[in-house]
Amino acid sequence: MMMPDKLLFLPGALGRMDFWRPAAGLIRCPAQSIHIGWPGFGPTPAEPDVNGIEDLVARVVKQLDRPSALIAQSMGGVVAIRAALARPEHVTHLVLAATSGGLDVTGLGAQDWREVVRKDFPRLPDWFLNDRQDLTGQLSQLRMPSLLLWGDADAISPVLVGQKLAQHLPRADLHIFEGADHDLAYTHAAEVAALIDQHICATRT
Repeated sequence: MMMPDKLLFLPGALGRMDFWRPAAGLIRCPAQSIHIGWPGFGPTPAEPDVNGIEDLVARVVKQLDRPSALIAQSMGGVVAIRAALARPEHVTHLVLAATSGGLDVTGLGAQDWREVVRKDFPRLPDWFLNDRQDLTGQLSQLRMPSLLLWGDADAISPVLVGQKLAQHLPRADLHIFEGADHDLAYTHAAEVAALIDQHICATRT
């Protein structure tokens, strides 16, 4: 497995482009870091040609012009999975934090976050709340090493979700943070950065 030339950081549904910066600043991998924003989410202005998850995926795929690692939080993990399925030859590694990963999480104890987000953040695009595509049957196609980061106090994406995702990704390593919640990649930046460095370097050939 080759080393990535680029590290693409994908935020969650709130579009926080600063979310990954604490960890990104500590990662030693000599690759270009790119923080991607979602048009219409958080600080990134809306764009008329972005009207669905597939448009966000297309933005990420456009960045996959050379070997890249996708490092994603929550909803960003769904985009990362779809981008990796579309361009697997350019994705060297996946790092997924507290995400459904495109799984059907029914019965896994996940809190239904959609109505809370709709109420608290009424300006967010409505279309992403209605996206429920199940990618379970396609996950076995992703042969690149995958690092899964989960907190055992996360009500939105419980550990059971991470465990199920690990079962479907052929080369997955699940790391669980005791007492951490949905924002673990931000609150535990130093530990996360060390794991990402280890993940990328340990899978080098």
